[in-house]
Amino acid sequence: MNKRSIRIAVSALFFLTGLCFASWASRIPDIQQAMGLNDAGLGGVLLALPVGSLISLPIAGILVSRFGSKQVFIIAAVAYALILPALGLAREPWVLMLFLVLFGFCGNLGNIAVNTQAVAVEAIYGRSIMASFHGLWSVAGFTGAAIGTLMAGLNIPPFYHFLLITAMSWTIVLLTMRYMVAQDHNVQENQPLFVKPDRFLLILGIIAMCSMICEGTMFDWSGVYFRRVVHVRDGISGAGYAAFMSTMASGRFVADWLTTRIGVKKMLLLSGVLTAGGLMVAVIFPYFMTAMLGFMLVGAGVSAVVPLVYSAAGKSTVMSPGMALAAVSTIGYLGFLCGPPLIGFVAQASSLAMSFSLIAIMGLAIAVMSSRIKL
Repeated sequence: MNKRSIRIAVSALFFLTGLCFASWASRIPDIQQAMGLNDAGLGGVLLALPVGSLISLPIAGILVSRFGSKQVFIIAAVAYALILPALGLAREPWVLMLFLVLFGFCGNLGNIAVNTQAVAVEAIYGRSIMASFHGLWSVAGFTGAAIGTLMAGLNIPPFYHFLLITAMSWTIVLLTMRYMVAQDHNVQENQPLFVKPDRFLLILGIIAMCSMICEGTMFDWSGVYFRRVVHVRDGISGAGYAAFMSTMASGRFVADWLTTRIGVKKMLLLSGVLTAGGLMVAVIFPYFMTAMLGFMLVGAGVSAVVPLVYSAAGKSTVMSPGMALAAVSTIGYLGFLCGPPLIGFVAQASSLAMSFSLIAIMGLAIAVMSSRIKL
């Protein structure tokens, strides 16, 4: 089995996970309308997904370490895609919440497993290729959103839309399972499952958390920032988010090439500077073109951070790749949970521009923390 076939297979797995998540996200407005949920009700329902993800984090590391990432991913991916149609069938908020907990659980289980696969592929290639895998996840996000928009425009119910995605996902699993890495990288016999993360993993987790705070801010508040601070009309309030996503996705396809040439530490330093600089450009010059430029810089900045952190965590000498990735993800995921509410609290107390200025500090923290470890 040649290494190119293995890389293509693992790339397809990243695409699968991104497609499933984006398909769900693309139909949230239709499901909200069908259930008659107000914004507060929808917000409460959507909390179920990160709850499922958080529950799975320690369990995912144990399962991947004990049974291997290949077996865990196959089971997680099949279940992840199977839950999609169930989300489309749900008619009561509590039923939807139950399935979202399961969806988040299986999704994050697959996330830890597929990143463990990617660490093994990197070891085979002997160079940085992790960012390109995450780039395909982003491409799948665009693809899933486009399919969802088409399905909604044709008035096709979410259930039938999700059935199609399930069939596509299962086909990908069937076509790629024979090419997946059978033996995870850096797994030692009789390696203990429960080990306290060392300083190296803790710092990697903090770097991931800082990046995810910035990502979460862009995901949840970029549109609001463009409306309230940049003062664009409602029809183009999503322009900032589109600018951010375009450079985050494209940045991941050049990050591996650049990392190979300048090294991981300099790449993280550059990422932190771009992130902080982009946010400050948008704050100091709150005009359409300059804010677009700033958000594009943020996208370029955060594009490589999580892939590089996951790649480094997979090389841990004190934990198996699965457990190391789970440990770093647990710390990093706090950024997604804490970042958006932090923006709201600071904005309420002062201004939205001030809250974005504070988030810029997270970019600087990425640069500072990356200088404190050997990479």
